Amino acid sequence: METLGNATSNALFLLISGDAELWQIVAISFQVSITAILIATPPALLTAFVLAYGRFPGRRVLISLFSTLLSIPAVVIGLTFYLLLSRQGPLGDWRLLFTQTAMILGQIALSFPILVAMGHSALQSADRRAWETALTLGANPLRAVSTVMWEVRFGLLAALLAAFGRIVAEVGASMMLGGNILNYTRNIPTAIALETSKGEFAQGIALGIVLLTLSFTLNALFYHLRGGGQPA
Repeated sequence: METLGNATSNALFLLISGDAELWQIVAISFQVSITAILIATPPALLTAFVLAYGRFPGRRVLISLFSTLLSIPAVVIGLTFYLLLSRQGPLGDWRLLFTQTAMILGQIALSFPILVAMGHSALQSADRRAWETALTLGANPLRAVSTVMWEVRFGLLAALLAAFGRIVAEVGASMMLGGNILNYTRNIPTAIALETSKGEFAQGIALGIVLLTLSFTLNALFYHLRGGGQPA
């Protein structure tokens, strides 16, 4: 087993040397998670808007449901989709289990409640008069929705970053749905779990550094944009 010092040195070497296997894992992780967040965001924010501005029976139940789903464990999502996509499951004929598509479906399911719940909170904080004024001035509904969302863009951006951070670092659903196949479905968290279980920490530390760097970069960008958008 590697010592901590040796593992850290080897991890830095893997990063600096451009180790092909390491960066393939990073590429797969980002490809899957970015695809999932791009698919989930538009319908999730539209759902958040309807919940914030609509008035219909069952609205409060839906708001409570999405708030409850915020804490659903990733492994439960993984198990649910595993049962649906397995050969004996109702969607087994699609042959999606242990593919990147299955991982994307799982990550969409994980990110959707976060986007809806946090998006709903952000939209509720907006001045409702922005919506009413836009409609009064003759804007079509899509333009009016865009106006309101621009007013709360920093809250929506925070929801987007929170959702992306959740899915890019989750291991349960990715392991169950992707199967941790090298060069195909092995992403950052599943690779870290595998290498740690083998007692080989260099690659795990290197991938952990990538995740920490990503988190720092996204948060720094968020605060920079938020600061730049505030009145002096």
